[in-house]
Amino acid sequence: MIQLTKLNGDLFTLNALMIEQVQSYPDTTITLTNGKKIVVKDSKSDVAKLVTDYYKQIGLSSGFKEAGDRNG
Repeated sequence: MIQLTKLNGDLFTLNALMIEQVQSYPDTTITLTNGKKIVVKDSKSDVAKLVTDYYKQIGLSSGFKEAGDRNG
């Protein structure tokens, strides 16, 4: 789970495993696997870092390469 901020300033917790895509329109819009869209104050890069850190925390990142990683 990751903690994000809604546009109105309210904090909420989101199951990062439900995220399908993150886009900037310029507001950061998160599309979930069920099609629901959530607009947050957090930047696209901040959301990506939170998700990556969460995946590492629960042990899901071992199969992923970092962008630009030529090894593995």
